[in-house]
Amino acid sequence: MEVNYPKVKQSIDKRVFVEFYQESKRYRLFNGKKLNIDIHPNTYPEARRVEIGYLLAAEVYHLLSKGVSLQLLKITKHLKPNMTDIEYLQIALNKKLQLNYSEKYKSMLRFSYRCLAKENTTPEITTKDIKKLLDKYSSGVSYNTIKRHLTALLNEAKSIGMLSDPMKDIKAKKTNAKLHKPYNNIGQILNEIKRFNPNLYLCCLMTYGCLLRPHREIRELTWSDFSDDLKYIRLSGNRNKSGRNRIVPVPTYIRDILVKGEPHHNIFSSKPQALNQDYFKTLWSRFKRQSNVLEQGQTLYSFRHSGAIEIFKRTGSITKLQKAMGHSSINVSLTYLRGLEIAELKEEDMPMV
Repeated sequence: MEVNYPKVKQSIDKRVFVEFYQESKRYRLFNGKKLNIDIHPNTYPEARRVEIGYLLAAEVYHLLSKGVSLQLLKITKHLKPNMTDIEYLQIALNKKLQLNYSEKYKSMLRFSYRCLAKENTTPEITTKDIKKLLDKYSSGVSYNTIKRHLTALLNEAKSIGMLSDPMKDIKAKKTNAKLHKPYNNIGQILNEIKRFNPNLYLCCLMTYGCLLRPHREIRELTWSDFSDDLKYIRLSGNRNKSGRNRIVPVPTYIRDILVKGEPHHNIFSSKPQALNQDYFKTLWSRFKRQSNVLEQGQTLYSFRHSGAIEIFKRTGSITKLQKAMGHSSINVSLTYLRGLEIAELKEEDMPMV
C-alpha cells in the first residue's frame, strides 16, 4: 500500500501537528504518543516546534511504511503481556463488531465466541477444543456455519498477536445442497397466502416478481427505494447480498397493489423502522402449519427460485438471469441453476430404441 509522507502544519494557536491519510481516513497527531514515539513538538519553544514536527513526521512515516495501522493500534492498546487465547479472541470480536457488517453476521460472531469461550478451559485454544465444540452439531450446515465464524475470529486474533492456530487441521463438512422446491401452482399458493396475511403476500409476490431476497432486501424496503412511478426499485450495494447497486423492475401485478406512503417509511411497517428481522420467517412458519397446498421442500425462497426458472425458460440467457438475480458472477448463476434441477437434456436428446 502506497504511503504518502505526512505533512507538518500549525494550528491557529501555533500548535504543530503532522497530518496524513490512511485507509481514506485523515489523521492529525500533535505528538507521538499513539505510536509510542517520544516526540512532543508543542512542549518546545514556539520557534522550534516546526523543526521538531518534521522529526515526528519522519518517525510516523517510518512506521506507516512498515504497515502499522492506526485503526489497529486503537484495538491493540488493550493488549497486555501473557494474554490467553480467549482474551485475544475477545479483542478480535470487539474489532469485528466495530466494522460495517450486518447485525446477523455480528450476532453469529458473538454466539460463536461465547460457545468457544465456554468450551475452553486452558490458556491456549487447541484443535481439540474446536473439534469438541463443532462435534455438537450433527447438521453439516450448522457445523460449517460455526466453523466459518470461528475462523474469521481466530484469523483476526492471529493478526493482533495470538500464536496458536487451532483451525489448521479442521476441514468443513460436505453437505447436501438444500433444494428450495419450485412452485408449479404459483397462482394457487399465492391466493392462499393472500387470504392468510397481506404483508406475507406482498413479500412472496416481490420475491417471485422482483427476485429480491425476502428477509433483508424486501423487509427493509422504503418508499424512497422506488421510482416515482413505482416501476423500479433501486438498492445500493450495502442493502443487498451481492454488494453491488441494483435496479430492479417492478411488474404491473405488483404495482397494482402498492399504495405509496411517506418516502422514508418502511413499506410494511409504515414507520421509519423496518419490522424485526424474523418477521417473515415467523409468518411463514405459521402459514406453513395451516397450509393445504404447500408441498414438502417448498419455502419462502422457493418464490425466488420459481421466478428464476421462469426467466431462464423465457430467455434461455444465463447473463440475463445473473443480472436479474443480482449474482456476482455467471458461475454463481450456473451453480444456482443446478440447484433448481433444470433439465439440461430434452426427451429427443435421449437414446432411441
